[in-house]
Amino acid sequence: MGFIGSVFSPWYHWSGRGDPANNCCINVATYGPGGRFTMTDRGRTALRRESDSLTVGPSQMRWMGDALEIDIDEVSSPPLISRVRGRITLRPSAVTNVELPLTPDGAHVWRPFAPTSRINVALQAPGWQFDGHGYFDANFGTRPLEHDFSYWTWGRYPTASGSTCFYDADRRDGTSLEAAIGFDRDGKAQVVPAPPRTKFRRSNWALRRETRADHGVTPRQIKPMLDAPFYNRAIVETQIDGEIVQGVHEALDLKRYASPLLKPMLAVRVPRRARWQF
Repeated sequence: MGFIGSVFSPWYHWSGRGDPANNCCINVATYGPGGRFTMTDRGRTALRRESDSLTVGPSQMRWMGDALEIDIDEVSSPPLISRVRGRITLRPSAVTNVELPLTPDGAHVWRPFAPTSRINVALQAPGWQFDGHGYFDANFGTRPLEHDFSYWTWGRYPTASGSTCFYDADRRDGTSLEAAIGFDRDGKAQVVPAPPRTKFRRSNWALRRETRADHGVTPRQIKPMLDAPFYNRAIVETQIDGEIVQGVHEALDLKRYASPLLKPMLAVRVPRRARWQF
């Protein structure tokens, strides 16, 4: 993930969030035995933006024809400190023209660029290679997430016809977001009927988790990915309109994230490197 104004950086929070370009990063996470996590918060001298590329320090994303190439050269955070290098190539089946405002005033927007894609991961370590389903999306905002939301979940599930995304959020003002969008392989999007919000097993940090599932079906975690006190990412299996699907699911507790006690803990995983020279 590429961040300009690193939303989960304690350094960005402590700075007052007045200069997004001065808190940028490329976040990479690998999973399973020996998994690594990189999220180095860098200053504005590390940032370069062009119409078809984003460079943050030693790493870069760029469009090459119909593919997004991401070159990674990072150092993982404790406890497993090492180089994380290699290339990720994402090929969308199509690029959508969809934007979803997450609040009525448009202060937060989800942009699903390519919910249906193929991805190739070729990182320079044993077991860090993958070829299969992928997606490419983005979030934009003008206010801190914890100011407007208390909790949200998001899920993207490959289906026989393309992919289906669910975005559910509890807003601080007492309203809620309940979005279900189906994407075909040509990038066409339409609002689809959403199965009920269904709870499933809490994370190891006792974080509440739920996603959409047909009546009588309980979703289940297939593969753990990222587990933090306020955030969980996992491969989850559920059932949508009779089709059993497996996809990436996220749960985010913004009440927990807003706690000042979490920020020093995050600083260990998100080191600050303010100076960078190309």
